[in-house]
Amino acid sequence: MNFRQEILKYQPINEQERKDKEITLGYIDQFIENILTRENKIAHMTSSGLILNKSLDKILMIHHNIYNTWTWTGGHADGDTDMLKVALKEAKEETGLLDIVPLTYDLASIDIIPVYGHIKRGEYVSSHLHLNTSYILIGDEREELVINQEETSDVGWVEVNRLDQYSNEPYLIEIYNKIIEKAKSVNII
Repeated sequence: MNFRQEILKYQPINEQERKDKEITLGYIDQFIENILTRENKIAHMTSSGLILNKSLDKILMIHHNIYNTWTWTGGHADGDTDMLKVALKEAKEETGLLDIVPLTYDLASIDIIPVYGHIKRGEYVSSHLHLNTSYILIGDEREELVINQEETSDVGWVEVNRLDQYSNEPYLIEIYNKIIEKAKSVNII
């Protein structure tokens, strides 16, 4: 299934997701030639993985250098149409975990995430939007973690009830909590 069909199939759970799905689909249709790449400077597709442990009480987070906060894993589609594949690739690259599996193959969330202007690799990147698809991933707490020093300064497991003590991004904390609740409702492990 291609990424547009997957988004079209997704059933939003609240008004924010309904609106974000509608806008994302419209933007995909309008900019299909470059929506999957950073060539689209206003908005482009990204995919994130909320990595939980098997008991769903901890989330694996990275301390992101650009945003200076603890956050989930994820990244740009960079031309790939398989958003789950993107989320899994980024999760492995950003944490060092090798054994990460989806809790479910279905999308967990659709969100439009603002990215403020910043410096990356010595170049200024203007503010833009990430049209983000999210997946629930399961990782093994016993596996060794590796810091991806190019992008992050730390990686570690955080108790889900302590997210607000690590993240300084309230909008993302709402998304994390929404996905954690969804994980508990589909827990098939």
